[in-house]
Amino acid sequence: MFDERKVTQAAAYFLHRRGGEMSHLKLMKLLYLADRESMRRYGEPISQDRMVSMPHGPVLSQTYDLMSGCTQSSEDGWESWIADIQDHQVKLRREVNPDELGYLSDADIEILEQVWQQFGGMKRWEIRDYTHDHCPEWEDPHGSSKPLKPEAVFRALGGTPEEAKQLAEDLQAKRKVDELFASL
Repeated sequence: MFDERKVTQAAAYFLHRRGGEMSHLKLMKLLYLADRESMRRYGEPISQDRMVSMPHGPVLSQTYDLMSGCTQSSEDGWESWIADIQDHQVKLRREVNPDELGYLSDADIEILEQVWQQFGGMKRWEIRDYTHDHCPEWEDPHGSSKPLKPEAVFRALGGTPEEAKQLAEDLQAKRKVDELFASL
């Protein structure tokens, strides 16, 4: 199940590493690459967000809606940490203390730091182009958006068709259990 607080804290981590401000595009790509790396390592994304292909590459759907202001933020969610500023930029609303990132596990932080080390120095269009060229699960939706199936991501990460199918089924089963417990 999508976890707004977790993705917000992941975004805050990247913004903190960048000095507090970054373009929407770069932040989205960093978050996508972190979810993708988490899927490679642990079989599930950090944010539990739905992935979609959009013209500028792969995107986390609900995170995109929060970043774009199309979805209302929850308490202690996106808007309490991150402010939208002009020219498609976002910035931290407050200083980030690592102790405040309690929704992120040590494994999540390790992935975020690895993604930052690998991609944090790229400019927004460089990282966009990287996702076009190195994320074969992305397909140009020609001006629209198209769902990215977890199975396609697992295949792009090197899984056999059978492994990718099993990992996607496991992820779906975990999401159903999470939804069941969330409704109690």
